[in-house]
Amino acid sequence: MAPGFKRLRLTVAYCGTPWRGWQSQTGGGGVQNELNTAIRRAVGVQALVQGSGRTDAGVHALGQVAHCDVPETVRMSAEAWCNALNACLPLSIRITEATVAEPTFHCRFDAIGKVYRYRIWRPRLLSPFEADRAWHIHGPLDIEALRAGLQHLVGTHNFVRLSANRGDLPETQRRALPEKTTRTIHRAELRDLGDVLELEFEGDGFLYKMVRMIVGTLMHISRGRANPDWLTDLLENPHGLQSNQTAPSCGLYLVSVKYPENAST
Repeated sequence: MAPGFKRLRLTVAYCGTPWRGWQSQTGGGGVQNELNTAIRRAVGVQALVQGSGRTDAGVHALGQVAHCDVPETVRMSAEAWCNALNACLPLSIRITEATVAEPTFHCRFDAIGKVYRYRIWRPRLLSPFEADRAWHIHGPLDIEALRAGLQHLVGTHNFVRLSANRGDLPETQRRALPEKTTRTIHRAELRDLGDVLELEFEGDGFLYKMVRMIVGTLMHISRGRANPDWLTDLLENPHGLQSNQTAPSCGLYLVSVKYPENAST
């Protein structure tokens, strides 16, 4: 961080429906674009907001974490920062918390885990208030198979077949680097809320499209369209084909990002 600056830590909630994902896009459309613009409009300084990680187009966030460096001469309280930025942001993006962080804090590199939630709407008729907020699946589901699959995910596994290639290296090379595709799932739970099923995952990190491919695979099995042994093979045999089931982005929410100070919360 340059002399004369302080590091601002932001917690951001957003509805992902109108946005092209978290990451700044040429020509705009990313949540990051909107935050950069809001800071410039609010306090008249150019700042580059960095996030704890990307979310895809259509994915929502309840607790994305970001940081940026602003001049020390901009003296505003946490409440004033929230109010000023929210006044300059679209209503689908809100700053829920703003604090001055330690100069060494990095929202991405300091993160030790994340929590994701996936929502599934079960009734025959999709509520208009759930459009683009949940995956609509009506019909029989094997809930016991779903719970068993979730428990099978807990632990450390190579998720190469339950993730997608972002395109930064050839797939053959990605397959040859298990240290890049191995993650630990600490918790995988199902909540039956009547009309809505919520699948929640807490882990030390998640690969590109990993949660969506896990959910798509679990739903395929729970609907009786694949044998539960398929999940076992996906987790234990890194050499086969990737899962061909990916849940839509509309049901996915980044709930929170874990840091050492809140590791137990």
